[in-house]
Amino acid sequence: MPVISGSNCRDVAVALSNEMGMHYIPAETRRFPDGEGYLKTPSKEFSSIRSEPVVVVSSTFPDNGIIQTMMLLAGVADIQKGDLANLKEEGDQVMEDLGRKIILAIPYYGYARQDKRFSAGEVVAAEVIATHLSGACEGIVILDIHEPKVLEAIEHPISCVTAVPELAEWLGGQVRPDFILSPDKGAVDRAKNVAELIGVPHSYLEKTRIDAHHIEHTPKDLDVSGKIVAIVDDMISTGGTICKASDALRRQGAVEVHAACTHGLFTAGALTRLAKHVDGVHSTDSLSNPRAVVSGAPALARGVSDLIDRL
Repeated sequence: MPVISGSNCRDVAVALSNEMGMHYIPAETRRFPDGEGYLKTPSKEFSSIRSEPVVVVSSTFPDNGIIQTMMLLAGVADIQKGDLANLKEEGDQVMEDLGRKIILAIPYYGYARQDKRFSAGEVVAAEVIATHLSGACEGIVILDIHEPKVLEAIEHPISCVTAVPELAEWLGGQVRPDFILSPDKGAVDRAKNVAELIGVPHSYLEKTRIDAHHIEHTPKDLDVSGKIVAIVDDMISTGGTICKASDALRRQGAVEVHAACTHGLFTAGALTRLAKHVDGVHSTDSLSNPRAVVSGAPALARGVSDLIDRL
């Protein structure tokens, strides 16, 4: 099976193709002077795309990632349908319609945190994007989505996979934590899974609002004196919560504090900020970042294999 990607997450696509023993196809991408994107699939790959199901690897982040994902899906679908007409009249203009056979693998699902309508008039963007993309392929694989429930209304097959096993293996071998901590109660299941794979206890931080502008983070039923603690979350953006959690842990005697996540966004100087509070930052390569030490390809491969079996 061929694996194709644009510029959005090429390294992950290459790693996935290697993981599954598939053929990687790099789509040609560039930008016009006005900022619009351009995408072209190499004609030498048409026979491969038409002969087998295709795995498209693309993230919906940043916003131009959504457009590139849509263009990739449409381009592959046209080739499989035999719709090849072009103004230069290069090659066959029309070929037999072989039917669409596409699996979309998303390393980082942008807009995932917009999964609820808090105020009237808001858009549940996570659901909107999934609805549009799912109609352009036969199934979607998503790596560590923030809230899988937002996808329950989608009719097409979706496989939500996690890099927890790979993160746990890395932390267990490199950090050797004595304790795994979730930054809040809502993410405790992820911390629990990592802790069980490593074989150490886990807990979560309680958030107590002091006033309109301050929140106190306190460990719940936790003794970390003299211990190495790893804080595990699905994504790290500004790093503010991690820094506060680390400070709370150190006040209780933790000798080392590490932060681990699947998606390292690291916005607004997050890595500089984190360097002052934690001993190490560990992320997957779902987003290109300087702390990407774990491959997301094995998790995506599990999801692709699952969909192949289900389709």
